[in-house]
Amino acid sequence: MVDPISPLLYKSVKNQELSPETEKVLHVSGVKVLYGSQTGTAKGFAKELAGGISAQGIQCEVIDMKEYDPEDRLAEECTSKMICVFLVATYTDGQPTESAEWFCKWLEEASMDFRYGKTFLKGMRYAVFGLGNSVYVGHYNTVSKNIDKWLWMLSAARIMTRGEGDCNVVKSRHGSVQADFQAWETKFLKRLQALAKGEKKACSGKCKSGSCKNKKKHKEEAEDSQSHTEKNNSEEELMESSSDAESSAEEEKSRGSVIDMEDLGNVMNRMKKAKVKTKPFCLCINETNVAFLLLVNAERERRLLACANKCVFCWRHNTNPVGTEWRWKMDPAEKIIQEALENHRNMIRQFRGVPGVHPERFEEGLTVKHCALSLVGEPIMYPEINSFLRLLHQQNISSFLVTNAQFPEEIRSLVPVTQLYVSVDASTKDSLKKIDRPLFKDFWQRFLDSLRALGEKQQRTVYRLTLVKAWNVDELKAYADLIALGQPDFIEVKGVTYCGESSASSLTMANVPWHEEVVYFVQQLANLLPDYEIACEHEHSNCLSLAHHKFKVDGEWWTWIDYERFQELIQEYEESGGTKSFSAMDYMAKTPSWAIFGARERGFDPSDTRFQRKNKTKDISGC
Repeated sequence: MVDPISPLLYKSVKNQELSPETEKVLHVSGVKVLYGSQTGTAKGFAKELAGGISAQGIQCEVIDMKEYDPEDRLAEECTSKMICVFLVATYTDGQPTESAEWFCKWLEEASMDFRYGKTFLKGMRYAVFGLGNSVYVGHYNTVSKNIDKWLWMLSAARIMTRGEGDCNVVKSRHGSVQADFQAWETKFLKRLQALAKGEKKACSGKCKSGSCKNKKKHKEEAEDSQSHTEKNNSEEELMESSSDAESSAEEEKSRGSVIDMEDLGNVMNRMKKAKVKTKPFCLCINETNVAFLLLVNAERERRLLACANKCVFCWRHNTNPVGTEWRWKMDPAEKIIQEALENHRNMIRQFRGVPGVHPERFEEGLTVKHCALSLVGEPIMYPEINSFLRLLHQQNISSFLVTNAQFPEEIRSLVPVTQLYVSVDASTKDSLKKIDRPLFKDFWQRFLDSLRALGEKQQRTVYRLTLVKAWNVDELKAYADLIALGQPDFIEVKGVTYCGESSASSLTMANVPWHEEVVYFVQQLANLLPDYEIACEHEHSNCLSLAHHKFKVDGEWWTWIDYERFQELIQEYEESGGTKSFSAMDYMAKTPSWAIFGARERGFDPSDTRFQRKNKTKDISGC
């Protein structure tokens, strides 16, 4: 039970006979005043405002923004019933002060990052007051404007319009920055008092059609008080510089390009009404004939699966939402695989007659043999993932599933797959948080539990390590400890692939290790793993693979997969109701010599040849 703070914080429950302890409803639990100050002015204002709030009997906490981690704490404000006030100064060249720099950087990234979703801060209430100098015309109060905009883009609710203080006494609306703040403070305290009583913001009489039940009444009241309103408008405009209407056009444009996963159901309904079909999309790699299945809007190519991480090297820059659970409509597994196979064949047919495409490979590509489930986020979140895997196996399609090690129970309940990967992008809690940027607060425990769950599997298991230079290449001992935890069959180590500039990632080509650097890392790692040895290499992919010694039979590696044998084993497993189990050793195949680490081919199949364009001078593709 919440201790009483002030009668202003509660509202009686009507038409109910309740005890004094239960007849109150909390509307405002307190206020957090966060300040970003360089010379101390904003800090002084924060303390002054806190005094006025406390005088109303409302708890208030003053926080230096450098001590407030938005990544860990901001989302909590959505349900805390707190009100957050931001008092921020604009520093040199329109930049935030040093103490507010990280907060602003994180908030800007979150507002533009599709994976947070536009309703990330829904439920949070806030107010902003900025300190600036209008002498600097191009940078006047830009920090407060940006914070206000970014919070709004994430669906936080303004309790009042933004205020601005001007250090230029010539242009200051009240004669000084102090007077500007005091005028704004007076209005804020009045608004806070109303909120604490549970009062809603008065209707302006300009309600949109259907948005207000009392539209007619409010319009009449607005007309009756028109003269009074006009009298106060000039003073209000002097105190406040922004409104919902002022910034809504620009911000709605920004927000409209992002789809939150909670809205995907509505999006899909709108697509159906517009007769836009949502179809699975397949990409075939002709060397191995692998079909990668994606749920994609046929016209906009909008992926519809989410992930619980926001990895810095993620190449899905523009459309994928993030989430910790499945909360939207979905297609059944049967529909996905049926349309996926159909679209796969249709796309392959488009390559008929293309220079460099061998006829026999073209015919072979029409039949899907392998399916990689990883390209659209976290496939293990899909509620019908086991049904989907069984359908793949019934059509003699092998399954390669990748998970980001945040769903241990789902890993345990997963039916056998041909090969199960867990992404191990970092080896310590701090570096994992920095690189994968997980959403779960208990991400590290989930990560460790996922590795343990992987160790319980009998079929082929893989740790997939992505090396990011200057981020995670110096954690050898910690990696070795994690490998001991899950005892995977294989450890795939690959240099990060640079996918271009993106607001979702700060990586550059400088973070991509050379193949020789990857080799050196793997050699050092192998020295710490007595049960593993470097088995395979693929230079073109900047990738090496370590394998457990059990796959080295009579001095020869058996790391390849006997796919026909796997299909026989999985069929027997299903027919027995899961009682007839099998292991990775039951469907292993001998590794070809050209794929062995140290071979002259360095992973290139000598039976394959590259297609060279005849007119290289006109080749601008970079290929």
